[in-house]
Amino acid sequence: PKANNYQSLHTTVIGPYGERVEIQIRTKAMHEWAEKGIAAHWRYKEGRAYKDEEENQIKKLREILEIQQEIKNPKEFMSDLRLALFPEEVYVFTPHGDVKSFPKGATPIDFAYSIHTDIGNQCIGAKVNRNIVPLKYKLQNGDRVEIITQAGHHPSKDWLKYVVTTRAISKIRNWINAEEKRNSIALGRDLLEKEFKKQNLKLGNYVKSDEIRKVFSEYSVNSLDDLLSQVGFGRISARQIVNHFLDKEALIDVEKNKEWERKKTIAPPSLGVSLTGIDNVMVKFAKCCNPIPGDEIAGYVSRGRGITVHTRSCPHLKKLDKERIVDVQWNLSQKNAYPVHVKVVCDDSKGVLTEVSSVISSFDVNISYAEVETINMIATCNFVIDVNDLHQLNQVVAAIRQLKFVKSVMRLRQ
Repeated sequence: PKANNYQSLHTTVIGPYGERVEIQIRTKAMHEWAEKGIAAHWRYKEGRAYKDEEENQIKKLREILEIQQEIKNPKEFMSDLRLALFPEEVYVFTPHGDVKSFPKGATPIDFAYSIHTDIGNQCIGAKVNRNIVPLKYKLQNGDRVEIITQAGHHPSKDWLKYVVTTRAISKIRNWINAEEKRNSIALGRDLLEKEFKKQNLKLGNYVKSDEIRKVFSEYSVNSLDDLLSQVGFGRISARQIVNHFLDKEALIDVEKNKEWERKKTIAPPSLGVSLTGIDNVMVKFAKCCNPIPGDEIAGYVSRGRGITVHTRSCPHLKKLDKERIVDVQWNLSQKNAYPVHVKVVCDDSKGVLTEVSSVISSFDVNISYAEVETINMIATCNFVIDVNDLHQLNQVVAAIRQLKFVKSVMRLRQ
């Protein structure tokens, strides 16, 4: 039978007048199942002990119910349900010789999750017919599959690109969602504690208070973790939460002190950037403006991805939600190299690229990319250089401008 338990023998014959006739051969029970589905099964089998076939049918139903519980999005559920009910199948062997069926295109990861969720989550490799294969290998009929695991290993988002079984898809999504929530709770707690600290308050004094329960009700959350998660994802700002615990006069003071808060003592660094009152937060630099030390910067709380650092003059930052913008400063005690795109326009002549590169290198600056394009005797040189800060970049730019054949030098933000 197919995975949805449809059973029938199909054949086509040619009649005496050349007409094709399709014939489907079924028992009465098989016909009832084909026409009425699972309802017919219980009518025929009521009161009888379950057989292996029936156990498999019940198992598939349980898997569908499990999918329904784990996948909250109705469109995702219907998409995954179609995969569960109408697959083309391949049959493979476990190391113990048991046979397992999978939709066509299934991978060792699908196999691992069919054994146990923990086996799937901790899967780091697979052997097929005693040979190591990549995790995206497509299982073939008759393959003997063995899963290699490692304690503490976790699923990757990339797995979703090549798993095909609904169980594997739902388990991977479930783990990723849970992990993103854990990260958002940690970030939300840091942001909220920072905002409370600004007002000389402590979050710990309010976590079991009646006031916090009123906040739960207003934002339709059931627990502190849910609230912290919403803050971490950027759906609720930390300032909004703290405002519930301040009187009107204090709220006025908050607005007056915004500029002063930017100048407060800063906490330990992360990637050369310090965030006021926040530790151990994932930080990345916005590609739209590529900030370097010396630029005035601000942080933007990205949903589930930590904080993205922009220059304060970045046009993209100005379009973002102001409630999710936080104060950050450069940590000058750390010396890191930051990539900067520099465009040099000059007269075309022999050795242009070499001479400009020589000037850049004289400042002990690494050139990670260089190219030159010539149109109508004008050469455009594009460099990506690694500088320590804005001061060093300005020195390099000023030196390049001193070259006689150079027409213009500019820093590109993208």
